[in-house]
Amino acid sequence: MNLLRLFRRSLAALAIAAPLSQAADSLVLRIGDQNYYNVRASVEASGVLEGAPYQVEWKHFQSAAPVAEGLEVGALDLGFLGDSGFLFLAAKGAPVKLIGVSRQNPDTIALLVPKDSPAKSIEDLKGKKVAYWPGAWSQQLTLRAPEKAGLPSDYVEFVKLMPIDAAAAFPRGSIDAFPVWEPYISQQVVFSGARPIITARDLMPGLSSIAANAQAIEPKRAAIADFLGRLKRARAWVEANKETYADLWAKKANLDQAVSRHWIGQANMTIGPVDEQAARDYQETADFLVETGALAERFDTSQIIDTSFAPAYAD
Repeated sequence: MNLLRLFRRSLAALAIAAPLSQAADSLVLRIGDQNYYNVRASVEASGVLEGAPYQVEWKHFQSAAPVAEGLEVGALDLGFLGDSGFLFLAAKGAPVKLIGVSRQNPDTIALLVPKDSPAKSIEDLKGKKVAYWPGAWSQQLTLRAPEKAGLPSDYVEFVKLMPIDAAAAFPRGSIDAFPVWEPYISQQVVFSGARPIITARDLMPGLSSIAANAQAIEPKRAAIADFLGRLKRARAWVEANKETYADLWAKKANLDQAVSRHWIGQANMTIGPVDEQAARDYQETADFLVETGALAERFDTSQIIDTSFAPAYAD
């Protein structure tokens, strides 16, 4: 009887343990990535996801707009997009929270002109065609540059183009200037000799948003926190192994090695919590977007900031 009782207790224990194990195995984080952030490439190259008690389902996009859409409709749990793209999303009432920020070399956001262009500053682009994409850094850069120079908002002719389309139009001369981010900058610099006349340095914060669908936070809090800690380690690994990573990333993204080395060599990406400086930067950016008419009314960014993940970034 004792053996039978022990056997029954063992079966009961297995019945309890199995669903817990299955729940852990079936937990999935759906993450929206872009070329600029190369989140998937960095975590896979560094091996930091090994042993993670959840699965990661990656979704790769060319720009912020589909990342924002995925977060809004709940198709993504986490997404990486620029500060302005996130603010446009949050301001329209999407269920999203800012749970961290990524910082990078501000020169990885730039306004490019062709190598033979006589333009050396924004003042030289009067009446010229400048591409941008709504909600992306390119829009913020094209708005801030004339404003800082004291020029009217219609000083240049804005042409709405997705980055991949603008990249094709730029060498053909269909546009005169191309405000964009990496790896498009390095592609144009390496292959066509394009040069930046303006970068985000001293012009805009250029922060990147680590955004979460608000409804995914509590059900997946532990997994999200764990992932953020692993991502921080991945970024540190990249900084310590730039050329190795750049070559791996070139193969993965089907990029020329010279392009990836040019970019990764100067990217200097780090991630961390939404600290006081980041919070001020987001509010300042939101206010600027209101002043320029990009946002319809003032938006209090404090309502969309979630600092509860700060311990996840601790060393």
